[in-house]
Amino acid sequence: MSKDLEKADELLQRASIAAGVFSQYDQKQVDHIVKKVYEAGFNHRVSLAKMATEETYMGVWQHKVLKNILATKMVFENIKDEKTVSILSHDELTGITEIAQPLGPIFAITPITNPTSTVMYKILICLKTRNPIIISPHRAARKCSREAARICYEAALQAGAPEDCIQWVPKSSQDFTQICMTDPRVALILATGGTGLVQAAYKSGTPTLGVGPGNVPVFIDESADISFAVENIISSKTFDNGTICASEQSIVVEKKIAEKVITEFKNQNCYFLSPDEIEKVQRKAIDMYSGMMSAQIVGQSVQQIAELAGITVPSNTKILMAHLDGVGKKYPLSLEILAPILTFYVKENYQQAIKTCIDLNYLGGIGHTAGIYANDNERISEFAELMNAGRVVVNTPSAQGAVGGLFNMLNPSFTLGCGAGGKNITTENITAIHLINIKRICLRRLNRRWFDFDQQKFFDENLTADDISKEYDKNY
Repeated sequence: MSKDLEKADELLQRASIAAGVFSQYDQKQVDHIVKKVYEAGFNHRVSLAKMATEETYMGVWQHKVLKNILATKMVFENIKDEKTVSILSHDELTGITEIAQPLGPIFAITPITNPTSTVMYKILICLKTRNPIIISPHRAARKCSREAARICYEAALQAGAPEDCIQWVPKSSQDFTQICMTDPRVALILATGGTGLVQAAYKSGTPTLGVGPGNVPVFIDESADISFAVENIISSKTFDNGTICASEQSIVVEKKIAEKVITEFKNQNCYFLSPDEIEKVQRKAIDMYSGMMSAQIVGQSVQQIAELAGITVPSNTKILMAHLDGVGKKYPLSLEILAPILTFYVKENYQQAIKTCIDLNYLGGIGHTAGIYANDNERISEFAELMNAGRVVVNTPSAQGAVGGLFNMLNPSFTLGCGAGGKNITTENITAIHLINIKRICLRRLNRRWFDFDQQKFFDENLTADDISKEYDKNY
C-alpha cells in the first residue's frame, strides 16, 4: 500500500467513525457545537485574514476580514434555526413525515481566493448537518486553511463534538486527492475552486456539489442612476481585488448614455486603457497557452498589474477599463478575470446591448451571475428572463450581492451553484439544507377505494383511457 493510500485510508476511517457517532446527536447538541465553532472563527477573523493575504499574496486583508464575518456570523445567523435533525415536518393530509438523515463524511475542496472564509463556511454547514468534514485546501493556501480548520476543530471538541469531525489533509499530491474523492466512504464532495479540480470531482463518481466559472455581464440601462451604478460596481470589483467569482467582468451600455457612464467612471478614478495598453495588459492577464486568466494577476492591485504590464497609471486608479468591440477568443479580456480589470462595451441600441450580455454570459459564465442597473421594471424582468444565470442581481454590487446575506436574502455562501448550464446540480447558494438526505415515512392513505376497482380490467385491450378515467373518478 502506497503512503498516499495509507494516509487516505486512515483519514477516511476516522471520518467514518466520527460519522457514526455524530449521527446519534440531537438538535440541541448540534446547535451548541455550531454556535461555539462560529464564535471561535469569528473571534479569529482578523488574524486569519492577515494570514491568508500573507500566504497567498492575493487580495486585501481588510476585505478578507469581511469575508470571514460573512462565513461565520452571517452563515450562522442564516442556519441557526434550521431543523437538521430528526423530524423536519409532518403532513396530516398526506400522511408523510420527513426525517433528516446526515450524508456521511464530506470531502471539501477549498480555493486560494477565499481560503479561510470558505473553510469556516463549509465547516459550519457540515457540522449543522452532522457530517464530518475533510478539508482539502489549495496548495498555496495550506497554512491559513489548516489554521482556520484547527481553530474550528478545537472549539467543536470543547463543545462536545465527536473526535475527527473536522480533519484536513496533510501535504498531498494529486494522487492523494484522487484517492479520497473516489473512495466509497466519502458521501459527497463539496468542490469550490478551479474548473479543472471541480471537473475532476464530478468525474470521480462520488456525488458532488460544485461551482462553475463566472463571467459576469452587467447592463447599465438608461433608466439607471448612473453615479450610483458606477459607485456600486467599483465597490464590488475592487473588493478583495476582484477575487470573488461573482464580481463584475464586463459593463455594457447603450450609445445614448455611453459618455455619461465613461465620465462617471473617470470621475471615480477608473482608468480607460489605450489600444496599446489593452494589448500589454491582456498579455499579462491571459495565459496564452491555456487561454484562461493568468494566475500572476489574480487578486493583485491595479498598480501591481500595471507594473507587470509595463504601463503607467495614476496612483489613485481603482480599476483598469478596457473598451472592446467584440466577445470571444479574439478579445482575451472578455474572459473571466479575477482582478480589478473591467471590459466596457458600447452598443447602438438596447437589443444589441442585451445580445452582448448574452454572448458574455455564454462565453464562460453560464448559470452563474448577471447584473443590471435600472429603474424600469420591464427592462429588469426582460433582462432576467434572457440571462442564463442562477443569480440576477439588481442595482447591487454583484460580488457582495451574489454571495448573499449582505444586500439581499440569498443564503450566505461561498459555493455558488450554476445549474445544468454550469454543469452543476443546482443554481442555489449552497448551504446546510443541501447536506442532508430526507427520508419519508409514508402512511397508507385511508378511506380510498382505488383498489376496489377490478384491476384485471387493465388487461382488457378494449378498455380506453377514457373508460379508466371514469372508473377512477367513480372509485377514487
